[in-house]
Amino acid sequence: MNETTASGMDDTDLPPGRPSAPKALYWLLGLALLYTLYFTKTLFMPIVVAGLFTLLLGPVVAWLKSYHLPRTLSAVILLCAIGGPFTLLAVELSEPAQRWAKLVPELTTKVTEQLSILTEGLEPDEGPLIETHAEEQRQGGLFSWFRGEVEQEVSEPSRDDEDRDDDPVSAKIKEGGLEMLVSMLAAAPLIIAQLVTCIILTLFLLVFGPRLFETFVSNFPQVRDKRRTISLVGAMQRELSRYIVTMSLINAGLGLTTALVLWLLGMDDPLLWGVMVGLLNFAPYIGPLVSLAVLSLAGIAQYGLEWMALLPAVVYFSINMFEAQLVTPLVLGRNMRLNPLIIIIWLMIWGWLWGAVGVLLAVPLLVCLKLAAAQLNVLDNWIRLVETRA
Repeated sequence: MNETTASGMDDTDLPPGRPSAPKALYWLLGLALLYTLYFTKTLFMPIVVAGLFTLLLGPVVAWLKSYHLPRTLSAVILLCAIGGPFTLLAVELSEPAQRWAKLVPELTTKVTEQLSILTEGLEPDEGPLIETHAEEQRQGGLFSWFRGEVEQEVSEPSRDDEDRDDDPVSAKIKEGGLEMLVSMLAAAPLIIAQLVTCIILTLFLLVFGPRLFETFVSNFPQVRDKRRTISLVGAMQRELSRYIVTMSLINAGLGLTTALVLWLLGMDDPLLWGVMVGLLNFAPYIGPLVSLAVLSLAGIAQYGLEWMALLPAVVYFSINMFEAQLVTPLVLGRNMRLNPLIIIIWLMIWGWLWGAVGVLLAVPLLVCLKLAAAQLNVLDNWIRLVETRA
């Protein structure tokens, strides 16, 4: 006999459409987690980025420790080896990036004017009709008194009037570009503070993290199979490190190839565009679309509204298709397969939570969760859902 509740009803008497208490609680906890991540993104973003860098560099630090190199020294050397080239690259690209950012309002105004000219060219020419109508008015006897008014109506607008009409649009576009630059400058101190926090936290995780984890596993009674837990975490760390290194190398190769081809084509600042496409490629589907749009605008800025302006975007699209359809599936294999619809939804969620940084971190985080669940033998149904073929 089923146990009855305090109200005299058992579990089978609940309405079929009403969720049980644990499921409703899980949904509430999920929503609370989302809003916590949203409102505390300035705190959790450096922690997540530092965690990913720790997963990447942890096996290397452990390997160097086997050769009696202290963790502190090896961690500092690795961070300098990675951060040094990136710092030099950022300094080198800061000037062309600022120059192109200042060109955005002017380029947008120019494209708008060209599109307006093309639109006016597609409209039917009403000039002959107006002239015929004016001639009829002149020969109309009584209506010849209104000849001056007709000539005034058919007269072309002055250049000053056209400039006056275009001024609000140009001013609005330039105002939007200035607002974008001001917002970027205002966010610079926060970005620098988060970057410094991320570097310091990564250093401490690499030096003190392993010993802290071993102490937790050894002393807390909640962890029963201690040897298996350490083995699973080590295997998971190796898999995640392999994925992050592989994707970083693939994206770096994509950026270098794009920069080389654009340099051969005579494109201005090819290194800037190569770095951009390499970083944006961490966000599948959305990143390549943004790269295509930016390279199209850069081509228009350099070559004008000609077919040559589409060449940088076409070249990048060809290289990206080769990488996405052949190189990445061949290198990563089935274990890293992700459903495109799941990726898009995941990118939307993390873009809403953490903006551009969330979009870049979304897919590495999804792969980390997928590999962790596979190593722990949990959430098998969700893993099969994420791996569903397109």
